[in-house]
Amino acid sequence: MDKLEKNINYKFKNRAYLMEALTHSSFANEQHDRAVNAKSNERLEFLGDAVVSIVSAKFLFEKFPDMNEGDLSRLRSSLVCTTSLSEFARKIHLGDFLFLGKGEINTGGADRDSILENAFEALTAAIYLDGGLESAREFVLSFLAPAVETHHINFKDYKTKLQEIIQENPGENVYYVITGTKGPDHNKLFEAEVRLNHNVIGKGEGRSKKSAEQAAAKEALRLMGIE
Repeated sequence: MDKLEKNINYKFKNRAYLMEALTHSSFANEQHDRAVNAKSNERLEFLGDAVVSIVSAKFLFEKFPDMNEGDLSRLRSSLVCTTSLSEFARKIHLGDFLFLGKGEINTGGADRDSILENAFEALTAAIYLDGGLESAREFVLSFLAPAVETHHINFKDYKTKLQEIIQENPGENVYYVITGTKGPDHNKLFEAEVRLNHNVIGKGEGRSKKSAEQAAAKEALRLMGIE
């Protein structure tokens, strides 16, 4: 327990949460047959999934203020998918600490993506219950913050990409103008232009001003032969 707590940089006040997070259902079932009351991590996994979701959503919402909701959702899905969470678990050697049934041990369950993903979520929930949301947030972001630096490039934050290209030429100035709206108030469609030194280089539409600007940046990149 000391070694795992060192790996995750968190010390439990109530290690019962940690024990439960590490207990796979296969092990719990075997102990039940021996009249031992061992709780599996399935309930913690359920809670941990929600904690990871809210932490990652808030983090991406704040980090990418101009990214539209669709790209935010896709980025979050990539960052907290089975492959990603299992890799986070491997970074702390979580598989080495799991209580598994004999069958799972014999078939390599300690390194199976699905088991590691569930254990990572259960561990997140255990930290949340033991230390509160801030402790859980720090734990999740210790993995998420570095990971997003390599992931977000694959998702379409067109405004950031366009800005990076324009900055390669000192003295150039790019900015956005909302030129109009369409439709009723409850379902407005915004129209935007992106301008380079007063010249229009892209136009776009969206259900919000930011998404319209993203669409305009996307068209500008396409016309530049980049998208």
